[in-house]
Amino acid sequence: MTPEQFKQALADQQVNLSDQQAQQFADYFQLLVAYNQKVNLTTITAVNDVYLKHFYDSITPLFFISKLRTGQPTLVDVGAGAGFPSIPMKIMNPKLKVTIVDSLQKRLTFLAQLLEILGIDDVQLVHARAEDFGGRTGAGRERFDFATARALARLSVMSELCLPLVKPAGQLIALKGAHAQQELADATTALQLLGGAVANDFSFSLPKTNEQRHIIVIDKLKKTPVKYPRQAGIPAKQALS
Repeated sequence: MTPEQFKQALADQQVNLSDQQAQQFADYFQLLVAYNQKVNLTTITAVNDVYLKHFYDSITPLFFISKLRTGQPTLVDVGAGAGFPSIPMKIMNPKLKVTIVDSLQKRLTFLAQLLEILGIDDVQLVHARAEDFGGRTGAGRERFDFATARALARLSVMSELCLPLVKPAGQLIALKGAHAQQELADATTALQLLGGAVANDFSFSLPKTNEQRHIIVIDKLKKTPVKYPRQAGIPAKQALS
């Protein structure tokens, strides 16, 4: 997907890309590739692949959730790595109030430089484990309208890391691939324990490919019990089931 095809693909979804936003994505690509030579942020570095599999893919939740496209909600992105999916969403909707949580300082250092270059504000960078940030006394517990993650963990684990950060009546937005249905089935018990329930599973393919994607939307129906999330490292080793 070239930058021109990227702009057209967004227009096909009734999402307009301004000249300023197009330049921000171009600058994002340049810094990502340059920084990746010294810090391993991604294995995807070809321009067409970055625009499709990082930029376009990250923006897809805006196609289905109108509040992310035009509103001013609070959004926490857990394990964002090089800023996906929250920074592309923030570029498209500058009113989003984004918090990025990552356990590796070198990623946050990249993101701080990226935000300065792109001229983006109202993004908080937090160096923490999700289990601590969303824990019983964590600064992020049940504070956000939306939580999101991409390539973080299977859904049963992702739910334990992310749902405690979401306000009751908020939503977890999980970006998933072809195995989403099995992950959903495996996460049934976890969602019940954590106070969540599946609201939607939007299925589609990336443009001009057979790569299947799912945007799974989970409603936060009630407060998460204080014993979740469990201590750092335990959710990944022993998923709720």
